[in-house]
Amino acid sequence: MQSIVLLLWLALCTEQDVRQRQLPDLLTLGVAVGALLWLFATGHTWLGADPSSAGWGLAIVMLLTLPGYMLGHFGADDVKLMGALALATGTDHVLGTFIGAGVALLIWLTTRRRLWTLLNPKVKKRLQALTEAMGDKQAFVPYVLAGYLLTAVWIQ
Repeated sequence: MQSIVLLLWLALCTEQDVRQRQLPDLLTLGVAVGALLWLFATGHTWLGADPSSAGWGLAIVMLLTLPGYMLGHFGADDVKLMGALALATGTDHVLGTFIGAGVALLIWLTTRRRLWTLLNPKVKKRLQALTEAMGDKQAFVPYVLAGYLLTAVWIQ
């Protein structure tokens, strides 16, 4: 049940990221605060990992995302989202999500031209309008969602 709630949260974040290339703090910091309160109240993460696993997961997130943020490859929203995910899940899910996001990104980059030709013309027109409105900014959260989904299937 907890995995489904996190999956729904990531789906909502994905929708926001694709449409606006920005996540509201309520979605990221709100979940982070909720995960911290849960951690302090119960002694384990939302998915049942030890507090040390959440701490190490947060350290891994900072190690992997802050350099990208400093170089302008990640937004602050992406760092906050991954930090909240680390506090809610733990080390295994964070590492799996990063690896899964990388795999999803590679699959998208290698197959997007072929997939584009298969799309419905109405869908193509809508996606082109979204892409033109946002410029060069690339949404990161859809890959995080795919990575988390792959990780949840792998671990469960």
